[in-house]
Amino acid sequence: MRADCSSCFGLCCVALPFAASADFAIDKDAGKPCRNLRTDFRCGIHADLRQRGFSGCTVFDCFGAGQKVSQVTFGGRDWRQAPETARRMFDVFPVMRQLHELLWYLAEALTLPAARPVHGELRAALRRTERLTEAGAEELAELDVAAHRGEVNELLLRTSELVRAGVAGRKKQHRGADLIGARLRGANLRGANLRGAYLIAADLKGADLRSADLIGADLRDANLAGADLTGSIFLTQAQLNAAKGDAATKLPKALTRPGHWG
Repeated sequence: MRADCSSCFGLCCVALPFAASADFAIDKDAGKPCRNLRTDFRCGIHADLRQRGFSGCTVFDCFGAGQKVSQVTFGGRDWRQAPETARRMFDVFPVMRQLHELLWYLAEALTLPAARPVHGELRAALRRTERLTEAGAEELAELDVAAHRGEVNELLLRTSELVRAGVAGRKKQHRGADLIGARLRGANLRGANLRGAYLIAADLKGADLRSADLIGADLRDANLAGADLTGSIFLTQAQLNAAKGDAATKLPKALTRPGHWG
C-alpha cells in the first residue's frame, strides 16, 4: 500500500485532472499526460516540483494503486505501447486508489487494541476489499466504489469511537467542521473527532492531537510545529506532506517526517 513509481506507468500524471491553482501551475484534463511526464514515465521536474508550482504532486499518494493497476490489472502492458488499454486504465486507476486507501485504513484499524471488538468484521472487510482489487478492469470500472466506501466507513467509525472512548474527559466534536485558518495553538484536541474537518492553514502549533481521528481532514498548510500526533488514527502520509511541521512534531510510527519540513 505504498507507492512504487518505478513499477507504474505514470498514471497519476495522466489519468487525473489538474486545475491551475496554488497546487498546480497548469490546467490538465483527465487522460491527458502532464507536460512534465517523460517517455520513461518519470517526472522531468521531480526534484523541483515545489519550486515550479507543482506542490500538489508532492503530496499525492496513490497507496500503491498505480503499480497494482499497471502490473496486475493490465499485466504490465503500458498505455503507450497498447493505446487501446489507455481509456480503461485511466478509468480504473482512481477506483483502485480508493480501494487501496481503504486497505490502508483497515490495516491500521487491525493494529489498534481498543478496536478488538470489531477486529473480526474489520478482517472480513479487508478480505472483501482485497478481492475487489484483484478484479478485472471491466469489473473495477463498473464498481460502485462509493457504496463500498460507505460500508467500510461504518466500521472505521466504530473503530474510531472505541479508540477515542479510552481518552478521559470530554472530547471535541469537529467532524466536517470549517476550521480554515483557525487559531488552535496549544489546543487540547486529544481524542477529538476531526473526520473530514477543514483545517487548511490552521494554527495547530503545539496542539495535543493524540488519539484524534483525522480521517479525511484537510491539513493543507496547517501548522503542526511542535504538535503531538502520537496515536492519532487514520492519518496518512499525504496529509502530513500537505501540512507544515518541524523537528518537534511527534508523529505516528507508521509515518515519516516530510523532507520539506526541514
